[in-house]
Amino acid sequence: MSATAADSAPTTAAVPASGDFASLSPRTGEELARYPVHDGEHVRAAVRDAGEAGVWWDGLGFAERRRRLAAWKKVLVAQLDRVAGVVAAETGKPLDDARLEVVLAIDHLDWASANAAKVLGKRSVSPGLLMANQAASVAYRPLGVVGVIGPWNYPIFTPMGSIAYALAAGNTVVFKPSELTPGVGHEIARTLAEAVPEVGRYPLLTVVTGFGPTGAELCRAPGVGKIAFTGSAATGRRVMASCAENLVPVLMECGGKDPLIVDADADLDAAADATVWGGMSNAGQTCVGVERVYVVESVAGRFLEKVRAAASKLQVGTATNEGDLGPMTMPSQTEIVRRHVTDALERGGRAIVGGADSVPAQGGSISPVVIADVPEDSVAVTEETFGPLVVVNRVPDVDEAVRRANATGYGLGATVFSAKHGERIAERLRCGMVSINGVISFAGIPSLPFGGVGESGFGRIHGADGLREFTRAQSIARQRFGMPIVVTSFKRTARTMQTLVGIVKARHGR
Repeated sequence: MSATAADSAPTTAAVPASGDFASLSPRTGEELARYPVHDGEHVRAAVRDAGEAGVWWDGLGFAERRRRLAAWKKVLVAQLDRVAGVVAAETGKPLDDARLEVVLAIDHLDWASANAAKVLGKRSVSPGLLMANQAASVAYRPLGVVGVIGPWNYPIFTPMGSIAYALAAGNTVVFKPSELTPGVGHEIARTLAEAVPEVGRYPLLTVVTGFGPTGAELCRAPGVGKIAFTGSAATGRRVMASCAENLVPVLMECGGKDPLIVDADADLDAAADATVWGGMSNAGQTCVGVERVYVVESVAGRFLEKVRAAASKLQVGTATNEGDLGPMTMPSQTEIVRRHVTDALERGGRAIVGGADSVPAQGGSISPVVIADVPEDSVAVTEETFGPLVVVNRVPDVDEAVRRANATGYGLGATVFSAKHGERIAERLRCGMVSINGVISFAGIPSLPFGGVGESGFGRIHGADGLREFTRAQSIARQRFGMPIVVTSFKRTARTMQTLVGIVKARHGR
């Protein structure tokens, strides 16, 4: 799940090129720890060492890798609260939300390690009639070193969707966490090292810290087989430009403006609850959360009242009280939320919950905001907000809801509430994932691929598609016996080709 302005990738902003930097608590502003700003030489060395370790890791085979990854899972389970505590400290989210994030990461690690052999192992395929003398097979080989550039909003769950699957596929990983959550990156690496004693000799997961230039160095480092990036589309374009220098393939997860559609026959209580959770949990900093709602006119009044009642009860956390939602992890994001709220209200939107006063003058906590009847060309509808703001617009029917839902350049996730027509509505939506009568459900199912289209990026993490994303297909054709008709030789005759053409016409020309 992307961070809308993840600075952990290449950027032109003025940032330290060396030295160290502090990880700060979004709740109190206190310094949590300091981390080095790694330069190009350090990053290249990390990639080189990871490449050497990859030879050993790949050579272990699926069963031995699964055994070691299962040991890692046990360490994460045993230290769940410790890891969640670091997530909560660096992001500001409530501890139980951080625990949920770690739980999901553990579940995905389990699925990836348990299914890698079945998904990626060598399999036979039919050679076809013309090549019947061949034995044909496909295997999926690791890429070597995978570079992962992670976000700050879900700093363990999101990157583990790449790290766990890449490791299960036989790769090693160099991980660049967001500069806002470097401690989480080190917790991921620390727990793996505790579980796998060989890590001291073979660095399976190396963390490099710093700002945009460190991410750029990772993209350009010789030996990187692929970059998996999560962040904004603008930063993603810079990542792709850096990767293009060495033709390094990329996986892009670039955020969204995810819609929720409420049909006339929907369970309104469930739809309202999903709207508030999807839009306000993690302080709205969820790329597959709920930012736009399109509700059929006949039930709009009742639905809005239920949303108002649920959102009004939410408590915003303070330095001493977690509340239901924490502060903005990246203070500069507050200005984007303010601009969207202001535009929506100035364009005629009606504040159902909160309003302009919900957004503080500086960074910090933003109270929930729900605005109804916002023009579709307002920035609150067209741009990713990434804060606790939900826009609710009435539509005459589901057809109009689908049209508006598809009207942005984004296409990550979506939600549909309908008693009878959920599947049919979902199939019409231009996006990578849809939850029906639930919210963000797809992210918690390890076997489902996760990713978007358009401005939301390309490629997939999670599931079988996610495992294959970190491999290269290798096809092998082995001749079992000679054929009486040889066509791939200068010894062939005109009569040979006539016979071949006759066979093709008989088989395919009818």
